[in-house]
Amino acid sequence: MALEWSTVLHSFLSALGLGLLIGVIRERRRGNSREMGGTRTHALVAVVGFVSWGMGLPVFVAALTLVGLLTVVGYYLSTANDKGLTGEVALLASMVLGGLAFQQSQLAVAVGVVCAILLYAKQPLHRLSRDFLDERELQDALMLAAAALVVLPLLPQGAVDPWGVLKPYTLWRIVVLVMAVGLVGHVAMRAVGVRWGLPLAGFLSGFASSTAAVAGMGQQAKAQPELAGPAAAAALLSNVSSVLLLGGVVAAASAELARAIFWPLAAALVALVGQAAWWLKRAPQSVQAPRGQNVQMFHFSQALLLVGLIAGVSVLAAWLGQVYGDAGVLVASILVALAEIHAAAAGLAQVTANGSMAMHTAAWGLAGVLGASAVAKSGLAWASGGAAYGARVASGLAVMVGVFGAGLVLT
Repeated sequence: MALEWSTVLHSFLSALGLGLLIGVIRERRRGNSREMGGTRTHALVAVVGFVSWGMGLPVFVAALTLVGLLTVVGYYLSTANDKGLTGEVALLASMVLGGLAFQQSQLAVAVGVVCAILLYAKQPLHRLSRDFLDERELQDALMLAAAALVVLPLLPQGAVDPWGVLKPYTLWRIVVLVMAVGLVGHVAMRAVGVRWGLPLAGFLSGFASSTAAVAGMGQQAKAQPELAGPAAAAALLSNVSSVLLLGGVVAAASAELARAIFWPLAAALVALVGQAAWWLKRAPQSVQAPRGQNVQMFHFSQALLLVGLIAGVSVLAAWLGQVYGDAGVLVASILVALAEIHAAAAGLAQVTANGSMAMHTAAWGLAGVLGASAVAKSGLAWASGGAAYGARVASGLAVMVGVFGAGLVLT
């Protein structure tokens, strides 16, 4: 088969560039020590990997074996000065990446850049593992990794109930999100402080699940009561991102309905931001991020309880919609909003786009969806974070719903 020389040249330059990139980082990291592999060595090994792969798999295996043997010899010769294996593994990585570049240069470049980042971030990674994370935080991080990377991919994505709403994959993903919100909030507090760490984590988490964010921030407030203000601000900001996403979902399903609710929704967002800023401003300046062996980044049992409630409400809403038909669409949407606001809003927008519901009715249906979601999240805030946190979140969400309703009346 004829070779496209332009493609081969591009792949070769990718292999050479990866070897030089990794080699430069290793050269700078080793300084004047006798650690294995510098710029020239890694570049040459990457070229050997590229050429040997082009000559066939047996040649590549033989070359990789030879480089491996040379690496072992080099390790024993330099073991007095360097006890680690990073240099040796990096050399083998250059070899393998050079071979990979022959067939899939884009993948090789992506993997090579990740390897270069890992090599460059030696000191930050050491500080993260040795100084930043304590034993309990490491346990929580491993639990989250197991839930996301081991359990989640094994669950079926299809529905397991007659109404098609109980999807194990989707429900467990909410568990993972609640745990992730707790972890992100905890790390953000440790990294940039309580005053800005929690709000930033809340806003970003809201794009994934504002319900999970409210529960996760409630856990933070319950563990450290003086965090009630910043945690409430973070929960309200998670609803800002959630409402932004709701507007996008409605616009995708029904542009006419999106135009009808644009100004009321914009006013509701301004009200939410104002409430969050108020609680953030009143937060004490001296609050410190929690530390210690008993500090948990999230509570697994609370995440399971939340998912159980969501599953129960979803089944009830589906049953009502099936029994009462079109007359039960609004009631079902409001009940769905207790668990998932975007699904409820999308359902109303689709019904409106099909002409089955008047625009005015759909707009007020969205007000009911926002109200139901606010009630559910307020109750969740009280249950997960206590009275001080719950009252702050509930008042902010109530103002949001009130402003949206007033906007509908005026427009």
